[in-house]
Amino acid sequence: MVSVPFLVGAVLLVAAQRLFELRLSRRNEKRLRARGAVEFGRGHYPVMVTLHSAWLASTLVEGILRGVSFPSWWVVPFVLFLLAQAGRYWAISFLGDRWNTKILVVPGERLVRRGPYKYFAHPNYVVVVVEIFAFPLIFGAWTTAVVFSLMNAALLFVRVREEGRALSELAKVRGNS
Repeated sequence: MVSVPFLVGAVLLVAAQRLFELRLSRRNEKRLRARGAVEFGRGHYPVMVTLHSAWLASTLVEGILRGVSFPSWWVVPFVLFLLAQAGRYWAISFLGDRWNTKILVVPGERLVRRGPYKYFAHPNYVVVVVEIFAFPLIFGAWTTAVVFSLMNAALLFVRVREEGRALSELAKVRGNS
């Protein structure tokens, strides 16, 4: 049996990580806008923030309601979650001040094709898919893992299309310069 304070601590740790990333994102947003960045997909951004907040809350609530216990195979989702975190910061490090939680495109800048971007068009989304599924499973919160994975898949469908549109617009601008 895992204690409630351990579950609460884990959720608060992930929430603190998200708040740190939002702060980094805001700082980067100011820099990008100063370079002429254009935002795409503004309409779905509040849905994304709500989904991620509700995912953490649901992990906490379901974990408590299930009795806050580790399943016997907890180490598998735990390792997946840790690998996802390494992947997240690998992706962030290669984007540098271009990394953002919003879709901001600076006309004239080239796509990053190094690091994880050499292998995946959207490495951070791979990370999010893994963590949304894996983190709740550490605590046996199956319902949260499945329901939020499905909602995240729908959101990513919209978001990846918006990013594609943004990058297409960027290519048009770059082609005309």
